[in-house]
Amino acid sequence: MARLLVYYAHPGHRKSPVNRPMAEAAQAVDGITFADLYRTYPRFEIDVAAEQERLLSSDVILFQCPLFWYSTPSLIKEWIDLVLEHGFAYGAGGDRLTGKTLMFALTAAGPEQAYTPEGYQHFPLRTFLSPLEQSARLCHMRFAPPYVLHSSLKAPDAGWVAPHVEGYRRLLIAIRDDSYDFDAAAAMPIVTYEALPITGER
Repeated sequence: MARLLVYYAHPGHRKSPVNRPMAEAAQAVDGITFADLYRTYPRFEIDVAAEQERLLSSDVILFQCPLFWYSTPSLIKEWIDLVLEHGFAYGAGGDRLTGKTLMFALTAAGPEQAYTPEGYQHFPLRTFLSPLEQSARLCHMRFAPPYVLHSSLKAPDAGWVAPHVEGYRRLLIAIRDDSYDFDAAAAMPIVTYEALPITGER
């Protein structure tokens, strides 16, 4: 079994129609570690030593959050700045995260078509994640394609929340049980509940 660490970061948790049920589903999965960053660090006073210890005790690190201004909520950036420090995650002697996997579960308000050269976002979603992907590479980690729900604001009326949350639950269980095919996922720009590369599933 893989040691899966899920970091949840949403400053508007109570009002989120998608991320809140996703977080609740994640907390109900046995055998994984779940951490709510905004609840743990409401004043952004991150315990670097404790967070580094969590990373060392994990094989897969997954951040669940909404896409804010083409990036993550600010607490994740603060976490990255402080926790992935020189000598620990990168640089001279900084090889403690070698071989681990970094992944994101993201909700985006814009439709999938918006994240194309013809769409109003002009670039694929993965292009906006390039700094995160390069951060993983610098830390000798594998960056897995993100689990994404587009048009998240329309999801409740469109009936997409329940299947997306169920897909998220299956994703976490598959990672935990070593049945998530990361190699197959690597060929996908993003992963959705409609096409999860889980071994043994059709």
